Amino acid sequence: MSLVIDFENKVVLITGVSSGIGFGTAKEFAKAGANVVGCSRKPETDEHIIRFKQTVENEGVQVLYVQADVTKPKELEQLVEKTIQTFGRLDVLISNAGVNVFEGSGDCSEEKWEYNMELNLASHWRLAKLCRPFLAQSGEGVILLMTSNHAFSTIPGCFPYNVTKTAITGLVRSLAIEWGPDIRTVGLAPGFIDTPSNDTWFYSFPDAEAERQHTIDLHPVKRIGTTEEVGDVCVFLTSSKARFISGTTFLMDGGRSALMQDSF
Repeated sequence: MSLVIDFENKVVLITGVSSGIGFGTAKEFAKAGANVVGCSRKPETDEHIIRFKQTVENEGVQVLYVQADVTKPKELEQLVEKTIQTFGRLDVLISNAGVNVFEGSGDCSEEKWEYNMELNLASHWRLAKLCRPFLAQSGEGVILLMTSNHAFSTIPGCFPYNVTKTAITGLVRSLAIEWGPDIRTVGLAPGFIDTPSNDTWFYSFPDAEAERQHTIDLHPVKRIGTTEEVGDVCVFLTSSKARFISGTTFLMDGGRSALMQDSF
């Protein structure tokens, strides 16, 4: 018997859908039958947003796009308001939007610290609070907070990003124990995923292809992940198949953290 996950008639709100993990996750939820609400800072006429909307609609479900900067509380309020005005319900929140803020602990300015805290931590909490009453009404409301493998281990120069990603694991626990049983909260911590932001990282080195291969070699699975794979895990964790999972963050890193790096 095959495993079937059906989100028909459910509404999923995903932040940061213009590319990368957000886009891949939106695609997988649409395949599962969910109506998808997406946001990013890009205007609706941007080619990335046109692609997002077409991809979701091609699965025969409804799509709503709202331009919103998640660091601005008023725009988050408008995002949730438009979601409820359009669909009348909300079943799943995938709080995904974020940006690598790699400054180093000695060189990071107060401005970069504050920006990182607003974008990569506070926005998740604020949006979750706004969605809470509607998720509670769902009957199976779920919050998934996207963190990173940097929440579990990191490398030099990835401060203060790694600090907020670690803090999200605490936010997952708090929301799970304080907002349950009406709402489940889980976290997902992807490692190297094939995204434009990771391409930028590779191209910061003199030989991008060599650095990419070196990174691949650090993974026991001998490849890096795809956005669709992250989306598949999001679909499962927020489905009725995972009703006993709450308050924990799953590491999805191709086994990289299991390996002592000096073994190569």
